Amino acid sequence: MKRYAIPDIARKYLEYDMIQRHTELPEMAEPRLRMLYAFLREHDRLSRYGELYALVVSLVQIGLDTHDLIDTSEEKRTEPEMRSRQLKVLAGDYFSSRFYQLLAQAGQIEMINQLSHAVCEVNRQKVSLYMKMRQRKLTADDYMDGTARLRSELFLLFSDLMDAEQAFVWPDVVAGVSRLETIASEWRRDDDPATFELSWAYWHLLQEGTDEERKRLASGGIHPEEIKALYHKYSIQRLLADKLEREAGEVRKLADKLGSEALKAELHAVVDSLLRVTSGLTPAINEMR
Repeated sequence: MKRYAIPDIARKYLEYDMIQRHTELPEMAEPRLRMLYAFLREHDRLSRYGELYALVVSLVQIGLDTHDLIDTSEEKRTEPEMRSRQLKVLAGDYFSSRFYQLLAQAGQIEMINQLSHAVCEVNRQKVSLYMKMRQRKLTADDYMDGTARLRSELFLLFSDLMDAEQAFVWPDVVAGVSRLETIASEWRRDDDPATFELSWAYWHLLQEGTDEERKRLASGGIHPEEIKALYHKYSIQRLLADKLEREAGEVRKLADKLGSEALKAELHAVVDSLLRVTSGLTPAINEMR
């Protein structure tokens, strides 16, 4: 199998001095991309497009993820903050648009159509999730499921292109890896009040906290020290680490059912890479980060 090199190929589309100097980009969707590339390379008809498809999906995904980082608050910003925000808008648009050019050059017009529909579906689901968050009609499990689903949507379109055996298992693989990525991302979150309300911890605390704590959370404006104290009191990172371990076990079971040894090995490797997020977890330290 040809070496997985999507991050190296994508670098020329992502690394611009202006962006690197003035703003930050989200991480690439490495686990999902690795599995997509592995599945495509195993498919006789799709293997020659494996690198192209994985590349364009990586650019679209990072474009969507970059737009998610845009600060929508109405507070007055400094000039560097304004520049960072403007560059996120422009960078997200640029990354999202490059897939048209790459696919058109390869004559993959139908894939342009399918990927565009998938982007629309991601945005529809995102609006629905944010509306539920704003209306407080959300549980911690709803948040986790909805966020994982957003990660998986672009990748699910490939089910229709795969043969029957691959198409049967691919949605489960994408769902499992997306959920693992989501839990790992939540574990890595810091105590920034600006993003706290967009976290699993926030919705968990709204369910499990005392009446006074829930009132403070719902009112907004909670201080980082209070967030740290709640993280520690409710063992947030330990709960997330346990979730990651349980989900990893389920994905490993799925991996062992794959007919291809190469796919099985790749999925186990992806699980191992995500589990390393919480390796060496020390609750007394990490739960107070």
